[in-house]
Amino acid sequence: MAQSKSGYIELDGDKIYYEEAGEGETLLLGHAGFVDSGMWDGQWGAFAERYHVVRFDMRGFGKSSAIDRAVSRREEITAVLDHLKVEKAHLLGCSMSGTTVIDYTLEHPERVTSLTAVSADPSGFEMQGEPPPEFAQMMEAVQKGDLKTVNELQVHLWVDGGFRKPEQIDRMVRERALGMNKIAVENGTFMKADMQPPVDALTPPAIGRLGEIKVPTLVIAGALDNAEVVRGAKVTAEKINGARFVMIDGTAHVPNMEKPQEFNTLVLDFLAAQK
Repeated sequence: MAQSKSGYIELDGDKIYYEEAGEGETLLLGHAGFVDSGMWDGQWGAFAERYHVVRFDMRGFGKSSAIDRAVSRREEITAVLDHLKVEKAHLLGCSMSGTTVIDYTLEHPERVTSLTAVSADPSGFEMQGEPPPEFAQMMEAVQKGDLKTVNELQVHLWVDGGFRKPEQIDRMVRERALGMNKIAVENGTFMKADMQPPVDALTPPAIGRLGEIKVPTLVIAGALDNAEVVRGAKVTAEKINGARFVMIDGTAHVPNMEKPQEFNTLVLDFLAAQK
């Protein structure tokens, strides 16, 4: 296995933790908004055998600085790439980071080799219907300061999905997600930063500009994820010329954690086809 190197990058007075391994074209991994870069543990070794793979904790998550304000998630990508002197990279983002890498591809097409968006809606996508009841319960728990319940409800929303009970999920996957999310919950990242209006909202948003994306694109969704997330992923794939859409059965919002081998094969085959 390729040896990993890690460090910190300074951005606007905050520290961003990053890790890199392997050689070749750069593959940058962006994590979902309720875990951290550890969500890619099941991909790290396999990806590093073929690529210079990079992952980082967004501010407010994992080993990066806690924050009490909205920040630019796209600037974090630029900061990591610039620090490592990477001019162009394959971008792979899940959930919130999936939305971010779509925006980044529109804003900086010259820096993107390919795009993979997992469990992600494009910016400007309007979800329909009522949110899951667990969302209101989670917000109530936030107001009460019941962080344990907040953590459990978030993991239930995203890891379990709306079609399964916690006991139906691989115990190690849930425990790993709970451990990562606990940091962001204790930091208050969702309420203080990512629930606030973004400081750099893409204008106009991606939903009306997906046809501008020209790089090879793979869109992945979990079959057991929230129906509106799946719809958003399908819309993304339909509007990007030549994009491939794949649904991974038996998984919800983090298919890479639930079915790592299937996910790895899918992504690596897609990337290999671009050479």
